[in-house]
Amino acid sequence: MALDQKPDYLWIGCSDSRVPANEVVGAEPGELFVHRNIANMVVHTDLNLLSVLQYAVEELKVKHIIVCGHYGCGGVRAALSHHSMGVLNKWLRNIKDVYRIHRDEISGLDTEEKRLERLVELNVNEQVQKLIKTSIVQRAWKYHQRPMVHGWVYGLNDGLIKTVCTIEPNSPVDPIYQYSDL
Repeated sequence: MALDQKPDYLWIGCSDSRVPANEVVGAEPGELFVHRNIANMVVHTDLNLLSVLQYAVEELKVKHIIVCGHYGCGGVRAALSHHSMGVLNKWLRNIKDVYRIHRDEISGLDTEEKRLERLVELNVNEQVQKLIKTSIVQRAWKYHQRPMVHGWVYGLNDGLIKTVCTIEPNSPVDPIYQYSDL
């Protein structure tokens, strides 16, 4: 008989097969609830992501959400190209928006590798910010003082995790995104 899952963590990561969530964090089966998509995106209209988030936060009662990007991300690289990729264009536009906001900083870096690495980090931070704007996270913060939200980047070459940001429950959210009737 299989035991019920009781993970403390929700992992939102890239679909890249070189970034196996359980192995990256050394978790056993049942310890990590996982959602993956191209470039570890949190898109406010993605019902798949929102369903996973709601289930993890409200039913599984996870204590932590990890958004984990990785250096060498093909989705981030593709977002900086000008090649049409069909329906993928709509998904990658979210990363293009992150680039547009941080264009001066990224353009000031002296190599393409450094620019891509920095965009990976900035994208992770932006996805964390999108998570805390959801009513799902805000409700859990208000009534349960959880989850803590973490932004990480995984190094494919060295296996190291770089912390980009950590957001404690009830951290400030821009007032335009706050829900008063939770």
